[in-house]
Amino acid sequence: MIDWPRVTQLHDEVGAEDFGEVVEIFLEEVDEVIARVRADTGRADLERNLHFLKGSALSLGFQEFSKLCQDGERASAAGQAETVDLDQIIGSFHASRSEFQARLTQHI
Repeated sequence: MIDWPRVTQLHDEVGAEDFGEVVEIFLEEVDEVIARVRADTGRADLERNLHFLKGSALSLGFQEFSKLCQDGERASAAGQAETVDLDQIIGSFHASRSEFQARLTQHI
């Protein structure tokens, strides 16, 4: 679910002092975009929003969430936005977030 070597790499890149802020910003931005996805009942911006979520997830090591976003982005690009399982994507984010927060201190 979490690519812990990526998390360690990011921690080393930004430094211990700034890592917490980077994580906080990531989580806030993802929460905002998920709210937009939920509000976009016509799924007009789904491809763009999933692209953003995919990139954000990759940067912080949320591997499963990123993969689901990528699959949804591709389906949206192919004109099949209505087939994207948003509950699965959002559930994956919440599960990833929980695992990340519970196990972070073990990995950095």
